[in-house]
Amino acid sequence: MTTQLICLLIGMLLPYIWAFSLLPFRNGQFGKIDLNEPRVQAEQLTGGGARAVGAQSNAWEALIIFSVANFAAFAMNVEPGGQWGLAAMIWAAARVGHGIFYIMGIAPLRVLSFVIATGMSIWIMMMALIA
Repeated sequence: MTTQLICLLIGMLLPYIWAFSLLPFRNGQFGKIDLNEPRVQAEQLTGGGARAVGAQSNAWEALIIFSVANFAAFAMNVEPGGQWGLAAMIWAAARVGHGIFYIMGIAPLRVLSFVIATGMSIWIMMMALIA
């Protein structure tokens, strides 16, 4: 179960990492970070900054799906040391790649990472359904 918890931790941290990556984009585009209206400023970003906002939003969405799948696997007593752990590790790696490719503007690899990570969440849910 440790592997799954570490992967969940990675998933929990990614939205904050992508939010932190916004700082240079905000400084570059606006000359300062607006602490009073940070979301309004984030919506005005273009280029890499806008993509970082997208990466952050998508990371939150993916975390919800992955968390539900892991909860279902846990509730159904899926063996944590087997395929579930492998799927969780692949999910974490794909989600890290997704954010990097998103911010860098490499759409084909971003989409591939998204599909792989989503597939891992579905695979974990299928393990729970079969158990």
